[in-house]
Amino acid sequence: MYTITKRMEVSGAHFLHLDYESKCSHLHGHNWIITVTCQRETLDSNGMVVDFTKIKETVNQLDHVLINDVIGNLNPTAENMAKWICDRIPYCVKVSVEETEGNVAIYEK
Repeated sequence: MYTITKRMEVSGAHFLHLDYESKCSHLHGHNWIITVTCQRETLDSNGMVVDFTKIKETVNQLDHVLINDVIGNLNPTAENMAKWICDRIPYCVKVSVEETEGNVAIYEK
């Protein structure tokens, strides 16, 4: 099994739709640390699991934007962001989204 991991930082803003009172319901921003892991039994014809550029292109869709506008009808929690990223990258098996130091959401297939 081949495994690759790419770690990136993106800056963006979001607001959450919550069924309770929270300051997170107001527009605010983060510098998210996003780590993407992809796995594959065999390499492609270029000798790769997936090109790191594909991962970068997908994650960069969330950089310097209002996340609410990018991920559609999903509430832009770190958990939903992790799944949204994973669903768009071939052979992705795990995405972690660190919203603030010590607060990490992980989605694994």
